[in-house]
Amino acid sequence: MKNTAAQDYTATITVDQSPEKALKAITNIRGWWSEQVEGNTDKLNEEFVYHYKDIHFCKMKLVELVPNEKVVWLVLDNYFNFIKDKKEWKGTKLVFDISPRDGKTEVRFTHQGLVPQYECYEICREAWTNYITNSLRNYINTGKGEPTPKDNAGYNTELAKKWKLE
Repeated sequence: MKNTAAQDYTATITVDQSPEKALKAITNIRGWWSEQVEGNTDKLNEEFVYHYKDIHFCKMKLVELVPNEKVVWLVLDNYFNFIKDKKEWKGTKLVFDISPRDGKTEVRFTHQGLVPQYECYEICREAWTNYITNSLRNYINTGKGEPTPKDNAGYNTELAKKWKLE
C-alpha cells in the first residue's frame, strides 16, 4: 500500500497564546469551525455531529487528547452531496499537534487520509485552509473566530456558491 502520509492535508499556524489556551480553543469547534455542531467536542471518547445544510454531514469521536499537546478526532461517518463517494472522509482523522516555539505556540493540523486523490480534496483544502489559518488562528489569539453561524451564512455559503454546490 502506498504511503499517503506525505500527501495528507496539513496546515501550520503560530499563535501568541500558550499551548493550554490553544488546546482549549481547538476543542471548542463552535468557536472557529461551525456553530452547527451537536454534542461534546472536548471530552475523550465523546462523539459530535457537524452539518452544513444538506451538503455536508459528519460524525466524529474524540479519540486522543493529550493536555496541551495533541487532539485527534476520528471521522466515524460522513456524507457529501457533491461527490460520487459520499463517505470520502469516513475513517480519516483530524489531528492537531501543539508545541511551544520561541515563546509562541505552533499548531499543526493534519487531516490524515485527506489526500489529493480524493474527489473532495480541492474544496476541502480550501475550506480547511480558511478555517485553520484564519478562523482558528484568530480564535486562539483574540477569542474571536469566524465559524459558520447557525443560520448557515458565512464562509461555507461563499464556498458553496463558488463551487456551485447550491
